[in-house]
Amino acid sequence: MSENCSGSCSSCSSDCESRKGPQILRNANNGKVKKVIAVVSGKGGVGKSLVTSMLAVKANKDGKKSAILDADITGPSIPKSFGLTERVTCNEDGTVMYPETSKNGIKVMSLNLLMEKETDPVIWRGPVIAGVVKQFWEDVDWDETDCMFVDCPPGTGDVPLTVFQSMPIDGIIIVTSPQDLVSMIVEKAINMAKLMNIPVLGIVENMSYFKCPDCGNIHYIYGKSKIDEVAAANDIKTVAKLPMDAKVAGLVDSGKAEELDVSALDGIFDAIMA
Repeated sequence: MSENCSGSCSSCSSDCESRKGPQILRNANNGKVKKVIAVVSGKGGVGKSLVTSMLAVKANKDGKKSAILDADITGPSIPKSFGLTERVTCNEDGTVMYPETSKNGIKVMSLNLLMEKETDPVIWRGPVIAGVVKQFWEDVDWDETDCMFVDCPPGTGDVPLTVFQSMPIDGIIIVTSPQDLVSMIVEKAINMAKLMNIPVLGIVENMSYFKCPDCGNIHYIYGKSKIDEVAAANDIKTVAKLPMDAKVAGLVDSGKAEELDVSALDGIFDAIMA
């Protein structure tokens, strides 16, 4: 190790001696992780992390070995959704990290699993955050994994770009909500995927409607959805619509994401596995 080494590998060259272990691990990950799906959104607050969790649960229930790489470094929420509080462990020389595992076997890596307090803010600039995301892929032993879901932060900035460029992404799932403004922002996410030559496998519209528990009537709180038109215009064949449901929020807030009903994502998951 160079005497000038800072301990952060995000800016090291591939021939850095201190990176040989993790570099070998990265090559192994490329073979062990069979499918990598990025879950993105054009803006925050649409339920992207919820959909990421639901997809990992769906894969797990279908007998797949699933994992979540939480790339939302400044706003990580995946550990809380699965009730994970233990800090991740490393090998003896600290070059390899091991993800935490949920009750039913979903592997999770998130910055909150490295912090002493989950409420501590992360005040880092974009390049540093992007470097951490790369390390979560390169320096974590994901072992045999059938489906990895990458929970990206909202927008089209440094981290989504890092994910698209440094990981073998097989496709993306876009998460949105019914408002007109969001539909416009979805187009930005679709166009970014096109520029990166990554297929959009499906769109999930969260908070699409509310079903009255008493009478069963459907109410469109944010107005009628236009996501089908957006999907058709961009030749995206798979769309899922999730209702507003307080039970869902309750399960996620209490760390019981694995008890969620994920049947609404059957079509999306079929598109992922196709």
